[in-house]
Amino acid sequence: MPAHSLAISDDVVVALPPTPHRGLQDWIDEVAARAQPDRVVWCDGTDAEWDLLSEQMIETGTLVRLNPRLRRNSFYARSSASDVARVESRTFICSEHEADAGPTNNWVDPKDMRRQFAELFEGCMRGRTMYVVPFCMGPMGSKQSVIGVEITDSPYVVLSMRIMTRIGTPVLEILGGDGFFVRCVHSVGMPLALGEADVAWPCNDEKWIAHFPETREIWSYGSGYGGNALLGKKCLALRIASVMARDEGWLAEHMLIIKITNPEGRSHFIAAAFPSACGKTNLAMIQPTLPGWQVETVGDDIAWMRFGTDGRLYAVNPEAGFFGVAPGTGPATNRNAIQTLTENCIFTNTALTAEGDVWWEGLTDQPPSGLTDWTGVAWDSGSGKPAAHPNARFTVPAAQCPSIASEWDAPQGVPISALLFGGRRATAVPLAIEAFDWDHGVYLAANMASEGTAAAEGEVGKLRRDPFAMLPFCGYNLSDYLAHWCRIGAAAENDSRILPKIFLVNWFRKDTNGRFLWPGYEENARVLRWVIERVESGGEAIETAIGRLPTPDAIGMSDLNLLPGVAEALLSVDNEVWIDEARRNRAYLNDFGDRVPALDHQQDLLEQRLHLA
Repeated sequence: MPAHSLAISDDVVVALPPTPHRGLQDWIDEVAARAQPDRVVWCDGTDAEWDLLSEQMIETGTLVRLNPRLRRNSFYARSSASDVARVESRTFICSEHEADAGPTNNWVDPKDMRRQFAELFEGCMRGRTMYVVPFCMGPMGSKQSVIGVEITDSPYVVLSMRIMTRIGTPVLEILGGDGFFVRCVHSVGMPLALGEADVAWPCNDEKWIAHFPETREIWSYGSGYGGNALLGKKCLALRIASVMARDEGWLAEHMLIIKITNPEGRSHFIAAAFPSACGKTNLAMIQPTLPGWQVETVGDDIAWMRFGTDGRLYAVNPEAGFFGVAPGTGPATNRNAIQTLTENCIFTNTALTAEGDVWWEGLTDQPPSGLTDWTGVAWDSGSGKPAAHPNARFTVPAAQCPSIASEWDAPQGVPISALLFGGRRATAVPLAIEAFDWDHGVYLAANMASEGTAAAEGEVGKLRRDPFAMLPFCGYNLSDYLAHWCRIGAAAENDSRILPKIFLVNWFRKDTNGRFLWPGYEENARVLRWVIERVESGGEAIETAIGRLPTPDAIGMSDLNLLPGVAEALLSVDNEVWIDEARRNRAYLNDFGDRVPALDHQQDLLEQRLHLA
């Protein structure tokens, strides 16, 4: 590890901290005294550290080095079958008052939760190394960035955080002697015995992920999965950052960011929110089929947005890497992602090939022979079981993406012209809807529903409300979150700020036989073109009770060879279906009481328009 001076204290080997930050030092000492690791190591983020940690993990069997001729400097990890996704049922918002967490979050009194973690962490790192990972969310040195420090006993987390964030000594230099940082503590816990698989990571059956909004702290125990253990990602960048955004007047959102340039050379930036495994990464790296149009990637998952001095809303991508779902990603669906995954990657719970490469469903039309599945056993194509776990993941530096925009890590961020929201809806929701105004757009996003996916606990395919794709990630009362969006709009209108247009999209409409009506993937660029045309005050639209819809010509459907009636189904509003939809919307909004009057007003307006229709 990095050659810092060593000291012996209470039989623990501790690397002397390379920082004058007294508060940081005292906190590290406090956690180490309770967790009792054999060593404490401060991570510097260097290539030498990466090489040493990866070699150590290969020796212990928790990593496999992939064939360097096929994927240079890349590795494979396999998890326990009990540790393959976010555990929403074990994720808590420990605000001082239960009402501040709201009905959609799990709440435990922070005093009780601190006692729980004190017991869990008592000696939990014995026999292991405690790593101190200083990290920066957002471009280094940007006023929009936030510094965190994660304590972890998982070298897998250290390597993944190096990809997903900016880590190490440069972060400590920015932090200085008294800078603010978010405190993040993680342990895999007392490991379970490994199963029959020859490669697995440690975890524990008891899992807790807790957020303390008032003190800006995150504690995680028992899981090694990225969404539960990489505490800079969903935990800081959304749950804690959303509270900071509420308090400071900005937005921390579960959104991709893309740059779109039309054939005339005019560029716009769009942010878009979709629930996990609903195509965010594919849209973030889309290669348009439209001649002369170009889409570049700024970020694939999270956007922090603040108003700039020119009155426009600017977004930064706080992450430095992509943590994407592998199954379904292939040359036909996301060529840019495939070209990104050639080196410096960590793959988790995919299948392994006989040649020492990774494979998953959707990577090729036919699986190669001799596969080892994600559980570590020889895969039988006749078993009916997938070779890769449905939530198998890749972690890769964003800078490697061939479609990465030059502005992707601009300290000031990029100006947002439009906001898109969408989920998996087999019925009711048209291909695209433009909101009448900001509050109507908030209403559409607030009532967004999506079919469940393998990225989280719960029944796959079951429809659930997921406002703004933030249901699992909002760090405070969801009704206050919706009210915050309405306040942002009201404040902008009062001081002449320029608000982005808001759209709802749905790539997943199906016919009565369960077949997708829209080809999706690269053809989604046709909808993006219409969005940009609407931003520039062009593009044909028809006003309906639920919003402005594009015409088939505005989308350019004539050359798609769609079956008869498909265009009409994609771009029409069934009044009776939407009367029922509105009825469910009202029941859902009633759960928020009178905390969001602007949305109640939008509900009344929708019902009036449907009645007139």
